[in-house]
Amino acid sequence: MTVLIGYVPTPVGEAALEAGLAEAKAHDDDVVILNSPRRRTTVDGELISAAAADELVARAAALGVTARVDHADHGEDLVETFTKVASSVSARLVVIGLRRRSPVGKLVTGSDAQRLLLDLDVPILAVKPAK
Repeated sequence: MTVLIGYVPTPVGEAALEAGLAEAKAHDDDVVILNSPRRRTTVDGELISAAAADELVARAAALGVTARVDHADHGEDLVETFTKVASSVSARLVVIGLRRRSPVGKLVTGSDAQRLLLDLDVPILAVKPAK
């Protein structure tokens, strides 16, 4: 089976990565780390380099977990990308990180995490970084 981890190079992404790798190790699963660039963006601070991707794979290997990084373009709809990748890798679990936001911030800007929780047909583990 496979665990799909949504990753960005932030404390939120690190929390998701740690939880996803622990879950994969506990259940002897493979891991796909989804680091998805936005369409039509020439510079994306959330897109990791090849060296950083290799480091994530090495971190997984140090735990005895087989991992790979997927850079599927999420374009306009991140939920659609997660749905496609989860289906293509037969994910048994999706792990995402959650940012701390005010209720007003959620109302004004919406939430991709909320949409993932509501729309994905795969169990989701949502984690927050330590304070």
